[in-house]
Amino acid sequence: MRAELVRIGNSRGIRIPKPIIEHCGFGGTVELRVENDCLIVAPHRLPRQGWEETFRAAVSAEADELLLETVPPNQFDRDEWKW
Repeated sequence: MRAELVRIGNSRGIRIPKPIIEHCGFGGTVELRVENDCLIVAPHRLPRQGWEETFRAAVSAEADELLLETVPPNQFDRDEWKW
């Protein structure tokens, strides 16, 4: 797709068609960055956005087990410690 640069004061801008805005999930704010002489426009996301849901989906609480409970005790565990 080709877009014309339009004057906005001393700057220039582009108009992004509504279907592209919806497809990319753009809200009121976007992130801009330059990579290899290309302008990248990405949806604005908060740091670590979605991490909690991803962690919850990765492993259920039923599958959690302590790894040390599966290892039999050794001499280090049997020795009495003095503090």
